[in-house]
Amino acid sequence: MQDQDRFDTLGRLEDLPQDYRDELTQHNLVPLWPSLRAVLPPARPQPRTRATAWSYQTLKPLLLKAGELTPIEKAERRVLVLANPGHGLEKMQASAAMYLGMQLLLPGEWAPSHRHTPNAVRMIVEGEGAYTTVDGEKCPMRRGDLILTPTGLWHEHGHDGDQPVIWLDVLDLPLVYYMEASYHIDGDRQTVKPGRGDRVYAGGAMVPTPMFERSGKAYPMLRYPWVEARAALVALADDQPELESVQLTYVNPETGSDAQNILGYYALMLRPGQTLRLPVRSPAMVFHVIEGGAKVQVEDQAFTLAEADTCCAPGYSQVSLSNSAADTPAFIFIADESPLHRKLGVFENRG
Repeated sequence: MQDQDRFDTLGRLEDLPQDYRDELTQHNLVPLWPSLRAVLPPARPQPRTRATAWSYQTLKPLLLKAGELTPIEKAERRVLVLANPGHGLEKMQASAAMYLGMQLLLPGEWAPSHRHTPNAVRMIVEGEGAYTTVDGEKCPMRRGDLILTPTGLWHEHGHDGDQPVIWLDVLDLPLVYYMEASYHIDGDRQTVKPGRGDRVYAGGAMVPTPMFERSGKAYPMLRYPWVEARAALVALADDQPELESVQLTYVNPETGSDAQNILGYYALMLRPGQTLRLPVRSPAMVFHVIEGGAKVQVEDQAFTLAEADTCCAPGYSQVSLSNSAADTPAFIFIADESPLHRKLGVFENRG
C-alpha cells in the first residue's frame, strides 16, 4: 500500500509543460520520475517473458515442410524459432537472455562452417546419422545428447544418415544482441582432428593429466552423451531414494563450473507419480522433455508436455513439475539464466 501511495504521488510526464518537454526532447533528455516505477518496480520485477509452451507434434510437420520449401543453401541454418509472445514474435527470444530454435538437417546436407559471438548448445531431439564438428572435434548427434558450440569456436553440421535429424538450439543471443556484440564469420569446411572430449572425460571424477599437467582448454568437453547422463540420474535415484530432486548439472569437467558462461544446463529425473515444487528463483527457465511426459505448473498456468515438447517460465515464478505416469520416470532437460544472474550479482533464491 505504501509503495502504491508513493507511485501515485510521482509526477507524470503530462504534468510538465509541453514547451519544457519539447526542449528536453530537442536535447535528447528524458525525465526519470514519470517512468521510475516502470524500470524499478516494487518488490519484484515485471518480466515480459510469459509462460509459454511449444508442442513438438505441431512443430515437427512445419519444420519438415520448411525442409521441402527451403533448401539448406538458401537457409544456411533451417530453424523455426520458438518465440515468446511476451517479447513480441519479431524479437525471436524465449526470455530476456535465451533464444530457442528447432533445427532440421536432412540426409546428405551440410550446414556450412561459421563462428559467432553468442554461445550455443544443441539438445538432440530426434534421428541419427548427423554430427556437429566443433573446433575440429566431430561430435555425433544422438537423442538427448547435449553439444556445446561456445562463443568464437568454428562449428558446422553434417548428415551421413538416411532420416531427418532435429535438435533444439539454445543460445544467449538476446543478451549478446542487446549488448551490440552479436556477429558471425563464415569459414571453410573443418578438418577433423583426432580425439573426443566425451571419451577422455568419461571417468567423471577423473581428468586426464599427462605429465602432471591439466588441460588449459576453456571448453575441454563439447559433447555430453545422454546415455551417460541418464544412467547417472537413475543411479542417483537408486542410491539416494530419499532425495527429493534427482538432478544433474552440465559442468566443465576441468573446473567444475557451469559448462558455459551465460546459461546453465541441467538434466532432471521425475520419479513415477512424483510432483516436484521448484524454488522461486530470479532466472527464467526452459523445460524440454527428453523422455516421458510432464505437467508444468507456472503460477496459475498449466502445460501438459509430451515427449520433445518445450516450455518456458519467467523468473520469480512458482513452478512445479509433475510426472503422472505410475510406472515410468520422466527425464527433462532444463536451461536457465543462473550463471548470468550470478555474475551480475542479481541472483535470488526466494525458496
